[in-house]
Amino acid sequence: MHTFRPNRPSPRPRPARLCAVLLCAATLALAGCSSGGGDSGDQKSDAGAASRPDAGAAADSGRAGAASGAKKPPKLTGVHIIRTASLSVRVTDVPAALADARAAAEEAGGIVGDETTDRDGRGHERSRLTLRVPQEAYQDVLDRLSGAGRLLERNVSAKDVTDQVVDVDSRVASQRASVARVRELMDRATKLSDVVALEGELGGREAELESLLAQQASLKDRTALATITLRLSETPAKAAGDKDDEAGFQDALAGGWDAFVTVLKWVAMVLAAVLPFAAVAALLGFLWLRLVRPRLARRGRGGPARPVSAPQGPDARD
Repeated sequence: MHTFRPNRPSPRPRPARLCAVLLCAATLALAGCSSGGGDSGDQKSDAGAASRPDAGAAADSGRAGAASGAKKPPKLTGVHIIRTASLSVRVTDVPAALADARAAAEEAGGIVGDETTDRDGRGHERSRLTLRVPQEAYQDVLDRLSGAGRLLERNVSAKDVTDQVVDVDSRVASQRASVARVRELMDRATKLSDVVALEGELGGREAELESLLAQQASLKDRTALATITLRLSETPAKAAGDKDDEAGFQDALAGGWDAFVTVLKWVAMVLAAVLPFAAVAALLGFLWLRLVRPRLARRGRGGPARPVSAPQGPDARD
């Protein structure tokens, strides 16, 4: 006969073992986190080190762009300006100055327009030249021409035609579309009357389109190339010497002779104005001296007759 024995509970782990197990697990977890964090930190530092040269290059390029922008202002886009200038320069050698002006325009990519050369009343050579230069080189060419000699006059103007250019471009696009529609209708027309009417309409619209295209080309040319009108005059010989303002003996003598001739001319003019009256006065004086005055003198010498007194005798005394 078997005796009944109750099941005994399994012995619980001791607190010391449990603490040791937990401590080992925590140690392993901390070691794994530190190794993962170190790897990620190394990757980040490597990536940062790799990106630093690019960042430095970008910073350097930004500083270089800022420096270049400070030296030269940015070019305006979408703005159309017509630039014109007029220069009057006095030079010692007109042909040499003309050659230099042509070279300046051609080196800038421009063209030389009208040219006129003549001489004034004193034999000094004068020239007038028209230059067309690109807008980008306009200021450089203008400064070069201004320094060719003694600048007498400089006029510069700039006209903004952006609105006009935009308007003409829009009208050209619309007119082209209109011409295309009329041509499409002509292709579909079957009646002769319709074809004739469409041909007349097409001719008018094409003529207007050609006019707009001419305006567009003119605006494009004037906004792409600036116009510079250069006038060159020769320096007088006395102004080219060392003593420009000092007058010589010959100049003083010539000036005195001119003054003397001028005085003689004025005296002659006064005499010519007074001569008629002087002639009349002389004639009257002559008549007075020859005719009137002698008669008056004779009358004065004759005088009135005196009365004769009667003789006084003895009877008269009584």
